[in-house]
Amino acid sequence: MLQFDPAIDFKLLLAVPLIPLVGFAIQIFFGKKLPRKGDWMLITGMFVVMCITLYMAAKAISAGYAGKEFFHDSLDHGWGFKWLYSDRGAEAFSGNIVGGILYDGLGAGMLAVVGVVSFFVHLFSSGYMQGDRRYHIFFANISLFTFAMLGLVLADNLLFLFIFWELMGLMSYLLIGHFSHDPGSPRIKFAAAACKKAFLTTRVGDTCLFMGMVILYYHFGTLRFTELWELSRQAVEANNGDYPAWLTTAGLLCLGGTIGKSAQFPLHIWLPDAMEGPTPVSAMIHAATMVAAGVFLTGRLYPVFSPEVLQIAALAGGVTALYAATIGTTINDIKGVLAYSTISQLGFMVAAVGVGGVVPGMFHMLTHAFFKACLFLCAGSVIHGCHHEQDMRKMGGLRKFMPITFACMLLSTIAIAGIPLFSGFYSKDAIIAAAFERNMTIASSTATFVSIALPAAALLTAFYMFRLIFMTFFGEYRGGHAEHHVSLAVAGHGAHAGHADAGHAAHGHDEHGHEQHGHGHDHGAHDHGGHAHGAADHGGHDHGGHDHGHAHVPHESPKPMTIALIVLAFLGVFGGHFWLATPTDPLAHHGTWFTKVVSLESMYGAKVADFVEARQAGTLGTHAVAHDPAHAEHAQHAAHDLAVIVSLSVAGAGILLAALMYLWRKIRPEVVVGAIQPLYELVAHKYYWDEIVNLVAIKPTVALALTLKWVDEKVVDGVVLLVGHSNRALATFWAWFDRTFVDGLVNFVGLVSQSLGAIARLLQTGRIQQYAAFAVGGGLLAAAWLILG
Repeated sequence: MLQFDPAIDFKLLLAVPLIPLVGFAIQIFFGKKLPRKGDWMLITGMFVVMCITLYMAAKAISAGYAGKEFFHDSLDHGWGFKWLYSDRGAEAFSGNIVGGILYDGLGAGMLAVVGVVSFFVHLFSSGYMQGDRRYHIFFANISLFTFAMLGLVLADNLLFLFIFWELMGLMSYLLIGHFSHDPGSPRIKFAAAACKKAFLTTRVGDTCLFMGMVILYYHFGTLRFTELWELSRQAVEANNGDYPAWLTTAGLLCLGGTIGKSAQFPLHIWLPDAMEGPTPVSAMIHAATMVAAGVFLTGRLYPVFSPEVLQIAALAGGVTALYAATIGTTINDIKGVLAYSTISQLGFMVAAVGVGGVVPGMFHMLTHAFFKACLFLCAGSVIHGCHHEQDMRKMGGLRKFMPITFACMLLSTIAIAGIPLFSGFYSKDAIIAAAFERNMTIASSTATFVSIALPAAALLTAFYMFRLIFMTFFGEYRGGHAEHHVSLAVAGHGAHAGHADAGHAAHGHDEHGHEQHGHGHDHGAHDHGGHAHGAADHGGHDHGGHDHGHAHVPHESPKPMTIALIVLAFLGVFGGHFWLATPTDPLAHHGTWFTKVVSLESMYGAKVADFVEARQAGTLGTHAVAHDPAHAEHAQHAAHDLAVIVSLSVAGAGILLAALMYLWRKIRPEVVVGAIQPLYELVAHKYYWDEIVNLVAIKPTVALALTLKWVDEKVVDGVVLLVGHSNRALATFWAWFDRTFVDGLVNFVGLVSQSLGAIARLLQTGRIQQYAAFAVGGGLLAAAWLILG
């Protein structure tokens, strides 16, 4: 069995984020001068990172299958980094913050996923981004983006996690707005608006997370995860089993960070617009970084969350899953479909945490990363092969031109639909089972809603994903020089099709909403007479010399891109459970590698795990309910059996409905749309949520900003100018007074003195005869005065 060696393995884990960081530093300064603009260096570095993360994950899996604990904190081995450290006598002073590495089963799985997906995204980008004007900058930014996520996964305290969390937000801003720096891009304004929107929207959640972190630090004096878990347990026990109000508030604020970062309703609005970035960026954001960070945070802070916070998480996740899934059924932009698919799947994960299924939620986070990365890169391959076309109504029949892309995308679509033997089935089925179990043991309106919303969202997921497959890869090719005005039946929009295409971009605040009906092109939407490569050629480049000789005929992507697709598709199938090793029991959830490695006890320790289980069972506090172990065990088995039936039923129904409408044409989409026209209009415009946000938040904020600007310019600046002018006038007056009176008096005294001196000088001639005459004359005058007086 592979053993974890702290002396060596912590150094290997430290090297994992440092490799892309060093690569970024070299690339940003010298990348433009390196061969191939430095991409080979970063790809090689990410290959090393992938190998290390897989090697370390193998140790975690080996320990899990051997039934041994796998939880390693570098501080327990005397290995850490002093940060905000105070020498106040005690080495363990509560105000000290020491950074370290926390590597457990969850961290091992997530680190491996980030390493694998990041490597293949780097490899895919080397083909997709060829010819881009800022090619070396793109690779530098995506390398630092990877560093931030790797550091976040390894952080053993909330402060370091927050630092990497914010760095990831910055890098997402730069990557989403990659094309906003190119004056030749036809969508430069949209890219600039999208990156600002993502940055500002996620800042709302980040502010909440920071405030929650401050509350936790104020009360606990530490931000180390292991200490937060134990101190939360002690605080609840000291409060008679109830969560203190301040701890509930802190947990709710931290959940706000997840809602912002993981694009949960109502802060989901930034993620669809993020499609303005290059497709590899979309794959990174939607699969292995950014949005996954919010879900990962809930796993790290799960013991801190009170039942009230978890209820809000369940509600937010359920609403998001169903809300985004309904919108996904109306979108024609291939990347837009995947964007709302991500939002919906993130809702599954957050809802799972809310109903007590933190392990299934984390499991789905990992399996989703594989097939969603594959789906986005397949979409990029389609866009690349179709000369930057993203509207599915202008595709069709691509399986004949792009067989590898088709096979990989089909496998990943089956996985996300939750079909047995594919990775998505094991994790999604476990989430639905957790929702059912929660509703059976502790019935509540929230649990009931979630147990209905998630299967409904699963049905819609299967429908809109196979709708994507049928519209893109089946039928006849409708792009190139063929007729672009496809039938309304294929469009699936009925009478609304023209309106959706021509006017939809006008909805939403600013430029938001342009992507979902075929407007969100990957900045290469105009094929300037040649094969403008991937997302790169948005200003007239000719693909950097890679013509391929295909003119306007769709074609398969080059090997660096298809290799990435094949490996990720394989992981999309077997990433949840390598059932080929246990062919006699392929559907057994207890046989998945994740459940062998990750459990409540392995994540939080025995004491905290017991505390969490008691909270889930509702046996804590003044509102505790009676707990019947036999009933709970029966509910668990019943929920699992029901979940399998429901999962298979909804997945099959969704696929069948998509086939009837878009493959076999037994049901006319335009007829369905006409029958539910008002509802379709509502969903197609995203329930007008962007307009609501624009009306309630954006416009008032802009109006307030303009008002404050006016106040600043007219009132504050006016007062400042008035004071300045008054001081100047007063200074001018005192200058005149000083010159006229003060200086005049001084000058007058001087003049008098000067005059008297001049008179006195008349008497001082130096002539003795004159002095004698003055003396005689003076004597005579004195004598006369005496005589006459």
